[in-house]
Amino acid sequence: MNSNSLKVILEKLEKREITSVEITKQYLDEIKKKDSQINAFITVNDKALNEAKLADDKRQRGDKGVLLGVPIALKDVYSTRGLKTTAGSRVLENYIPPYDATAVKKLKQAGAVILGKTNLDAWAHGSSGENSDFGVTHNPYDLKSTPGGSSSGSAAAVASGMAPVAAGTDTGGSIRLPASFCNVVGLKPTYGRVSRYGIIAMGSSFDSIGHITQDVFSSALVLSVTGEIDPNDGTTGKVAVTQYHKLLGKPINGVKLGIIKEFMKEGLDSEIKKNFGKACKTLEDLGCEIVEISLPHVDYATSTYYILVPAEVSSNLGRMDGVRFGNSRDHFSAEAKRRVMIGTYTLSSGYYDAYYNKALKVRRLIINDFNNAFKSVDAIIAPTSPTPPFKLGEKLNEPLSMYLSDIYVCPMNLAGVPALSVPMEPAHNLPCGIQFVGRQFDENTIFNIAHAYEQARGDINLKLKI
Repeated sequence: MNSNSLKVILEKLEKREITSVEITKQYLDEIKKKDSQINAFITVNDKALNEAKLADDKRQRGDKGVLLGVPIALKDVYSTRGLKTTAGSRVLENYIPPYDATAVKKLKQAGAVILGKTNLDAWAHGSSGENSDFGVTHNPYDLKSTPGGSSSGSAAAVASGMAPVAAGTDTGGSIRLPASFCNVVGLKPTYGRVSRYGIIAMGSSFDSIGHITQDVFSSALVLSVTGEIDPNDGTTGKVAVTQYHKLLGKPINGVKLGIIKEFMKEGLDSEIKKNFGKACKTLEDLGCEIVEISLPHVDYATSTYYILVPAEVSSNLGRMDGVRFGNSRDHFSAEAKRRVMIGTYTLSSGYYDAYYNKALKVRRLIINDFNNAFKSVDAIIAPTSPTPPFKLGEKLNEPLSMYLSDIYVCPMNLAGVPALSVPMEPAHNLPCGIQFVGRQFDENTIFNIAHAYEQARGDINLKLKI
């Protein structure tokens, strides 16, 4: 089992084979050694070893925190009390929040040690990690390729062994795409499964608060901690959180899986299509029944997403006016300005009905498509991305081409359903992923199917380039 799996780390901590101070120092040393090449971190927590020492003291006293002593990195949109939070933008370069986001509070209550804050496309606007005001993040499997975005630093940190877990956000694929590109596991929970309180918002009706890990068990364990019904966030669901990691290992024979026929057409890389077919064969060998399904309106998902999300972006960035938060708006990147202008235009008088209101109606059709599909299948499977990681700079000046990177991931955000990206066989010697999609608040099902697939798939033969 991977030494960065939470199961391994927690067993070593519980058996006193290693201390939190020792393991935290190991990760801090990896950051010092590797991050000059990858640029996954914006801020390293200079109090991490002190936090680890406190965790060791608690363990000595018999504390049984679920993540006691485990080092975790946070995407730099998570508000952290006393620790700089920039959202990847110079506008917030010196902002130090006075409170922790709910998800951070939950992680700390479980005993986690905060390693630092990871790099991202500024304001989470991007699919490549190239829009950060703090420099580009590089893919540890090919330093000339993108790690995906916007949770670029989180994925690269976990993939390179600089952190065992990194929290992220997924508004239109921003956890799953980097997970796919970096050969790691990425979870977008159901919208409202994890509180958005204290997360710097991108698209408030889309943002899902998830994480990136080395394996499915670790992902399930972290959601068992972060999931919550939160009075500070009225959009959190009223469905109780379970101990997802303790429900893994059930047989999946008889499970019915749907393949989205609209995804299996021109534009899908031939090697990824072949690998997806192998993954389907593995699932069939485990006893799953695989059928073709249709999401009739899914071809409109990307267009719908890029009308609705910029509208919410334009509203959310309005508070970054230099009075309430941030420095001068002159620091906004080209991508932020582009999204604000698109959003303001679609909300303006005379265009609201033609664009925004029509997009809301299409979103409802897409939600209905998913609901109808789940009447006949237990879960949906699809490639996470139509291509392997592309080269840095390849799409930087082609925003429409960049937006199409999200074609297989943004529909799940429109529908608010959970989706989990898990590595499958490499394509063109680069990472790629398969995603498991479930009904709202049915993370249990996709965790169990993905865990069975992961165990049957075995190790992936890919070497880091650092």
